[in-house]
Amino acid sequence: MNPSSSLAHCEGQSPVDDQMDDWLFLSTESAGPQVLAVSREDRDTEERGKLKSKLVSAWNSVKYDKTVFLPSSFFKASGWPLMQKSKFSKSSPVIMLGRSYELKDKEERDCFRRSFASLLWLTYRRGFHQLAGSSLTTDSGWSCVLRTGQMLLAQGLLLHLMPPGWTWSVSHHAVKDDMDLLVNRSADGGQREGSKTRCRRLSLDSCLDRPMEAKHRMVVSWFADHPTAPFGIHQLVELGKSSGKKAGDWYGPSIVAHILRKAVAASADLPNLVIYVAQDCTVYLEDVTKLCERPLPQSWKSVIILVPVRLGGQDLNPSYITCVKKLLTLQCCIGIIGGKPKHSLFFVGFQDDHLLYLDPHYCQPTVDITKENFPLESFHCKNPRKMAFSRMDPSCTIGFYAKDQKDFKSLCTVVNETLSTSAETYPMFIFAEGKSQEEESASNTPTNNVTYIQRKNERRGTDTSMDEFVLL
Repeated sequence: MNPSSSLAHCEGQSPVDDQMDDWLFLSTESAGPQVLAVSREDRDTEERGKLKSKLVSAWNSVKYDKTVFLPSSFFKASGWPLMQKSKFSKSSPVIMLGRSYELKDKEERDCFRRSFASLLWLTYRRGFHQLAGSSLTTDSGWSCVLRTGQMLLAQGLLLHLMPPGWTWSVSHHAVKDDMDLLVNRSADGGQREGSKTRCRRLSLDSCLDRPMEAKHRMVVSWFADHPTAPFGIHQLVELGKSSGKKAGDWYGPSIVAHILRKAVAASADLPNLVIYVAQDCTVYLEDVTKLCERPLPQSWKSVIILVPVRLGGQDLNPSYITCVKKLLTLQCCIGIIGGKPKHSLFFVGFQDDHLLYLDPHYCQPTVDITKENFPLESFHCKNPRKMAFSRMDPSCTIGFYAKDQKDFKSLCTVVNETLSTSAETYPMFIFAEGKSQEEESASNTPTNNVTYIQRKNERRGTDTSMDEFVLL
């Protein structure tokens, strides 16, 4: 068990709500003598693990996907409320990764929709090649922190490789949401007057965006569930072995930060990018400089800075909420690997007292990225979701990106100002001159420099944050 995260107390369990365990228990107890007889005959641990993985996958799909075909009476009888839509207010701006959106304005609302749909969404998958040293062909139920780590890295790569303000052009017409549709249709199913012009414009935009779309597709392929993908689940699990982890184990946010650092260092595709992981909640400036400097006349390497922190004891200290909000307003912030107990999420913004996030707990079929023009839709999410800050687990990893040395100096300035204006006596982390005192060999493994307190088992109600996006 990784002591660096209060989330890690559920190692060996599915990182879903407590009711999942109840459902599994009730299913076994009520399955009848035939199923129980099979259970007695088959005591192989690995087979039971496969069964549980399938059940977890089914549960996550039911819980996340609104299109499952279950009657409302099923949810009423089970005590689980029907999933309601997340409510976004027109009167307050939505902040997402350094940009503010006024949803009362249609253009701003459309811009927010496109920007959110352009984020890479990396979820549980099933049906991929067996993970080394195991028979697992799905990561459902145990790799949610790895998946949120992938999403944070993906956001850094999009900033690194794409032009400023890039959005996925296909999202204009292929990804629908509940706010409105780009192309309206009449009651008889036909397109209204003027829609042909819009469609021609979309086709023209697609042609103009082809170079960027090729790069977008390349980035997606790097996260594919395939042994050759540099940031896919197979590679990340392999790199986790040096931290004592294996396929099927549960990973904490600090360990994942170091796995991402190793993955980028091992990749031949990104010679101009490095990852720095803070130690002792401290970003040592000399260490970053040494990592990024290159012989003249070459410029600095771009850098992703990952800062594992603990924002409270068993629960989030409310004093840190304002600071978390301020960090998410910075353009250099690329998101937060965090979540709630037993449930890792990728935080990308907020509105009022609710975090905006992407959720990896939806198990989808594996996409074969070796095929030309493989489908991209499952790597993008159309539904923004919200969660109260009060439910945020205190263990998390905050990510930042700097394109060059000038950007890094600017990053240090704005983040320092944000941290210094926090009401909390002790800042989340600090920037310090000089270098860390730890030996270079020790930097290859996560350090336990922050005191972490393991969360006791708690029972919580059904998660109602797994909702769709609707505008009030």
